[in-house]
Amino acid sequence: MTINARLTPDTTERWIAVRVFLAFAAIYVLWGSTYLAIRVALATVPALFAAGIRFTIAGSVLYVWSRLGGVPPPSTKEWRNLWSLGALMFLAAYAALFWAEETVPSGVASVLVATIPVWTVLLESSILKVQSFTWSLGAAIAAGLTGVAVLALRPHGGPVSLMACLAITGGEIAWSTGTVLSKRMKLPPSKVLSAGAQMLTGGLLLLTCSWLIGEMHPFPRISSRAAWAILYLIVAGSILAFTAYVWLLGRMPATKVASYAYANPVIALAIGYWLGGETIDFRTIIGTCLVLGSVVLILRTKSSNGGP
Repeated sequence: MTINARLTPDTTERWIAVRVFLAFAAIYVLWGSTYLAIRVALATVPALFAAGIRFTIAGSVLYVWSRLGGVPPPSTKEWRNLWSLGALMFLAAYAALFWAEETVPSGVASVLVATIPVWTVLLESSILKVQSFTWSLGAAIAAGLTGVAVLALRPHGGPVSLMACLAITGGEIAWSTGTVLSKRMKLPPSKVLSAGAQMLTGGLLLLTCSWLIGEMHPFPRISSRAAWAILYLIVAGSILAFTAYVWLLGRMPATKVASYAYANPVIALAIGYWLGGETIDFRTIIGTCLVLGSVVLILRTKSSNGGP
């Protein structure tokens, strides 16, 4: 009788609702908290080395997990595409982010990363002609670019480095380019295997570049605090949150799942302020509002147009 009660439709629906809530909490909070974890790791660990360790291990776990689950390995052509995406979406994007967070507050970094939908739409509409350009998209893009300028350009100086902000912006353009190109590439049908392979290839490229620029000479001394931060980035940021993200994509509209794009900066700013001792000035608030407003407009426009 107890077993039958557990199998009732109402109980099943409630359990699914709980899982959906927990999955959204994972992509909101876990991804939002990774920016401060990056800053903690960078206190004693070189930037490219830390990023390389994170994605090599996380990618290996996801790839092996998929293969053990019976997913076939990528073909030669798929591996070639995966290496290309690993270079764009992990080497370029995360080398820039990790390097920049040595000087940029984690909250500001998260807001700059939130411009990914802006660059993606701009590339789709102006270069690859995938996304039709509308005035609403134009206004959203303009708001996002203005927000970046407000965050990065400080006439009287301040705690935010212009070069670091430009580096993050360039990295996100590389990520967006990879996102757009991936729609035309032959990739493994399994999203988990594909993402794991991209993380793995990107991580190996990051470690190679770390070695080439001398970050491993001598081998970095990883403090216990930095080790915990990197472990958190691997487990919480790259494995748990990504698994939740893929699970949600299979059950929820993509535009709802994409709400993490404007939820993460809010979480990151709050965590950076309360736990990281970061300041939030007026320019940061204005820039954040412009960027997040831009992202909301873009996601709503794509949703109304039937976009992904």
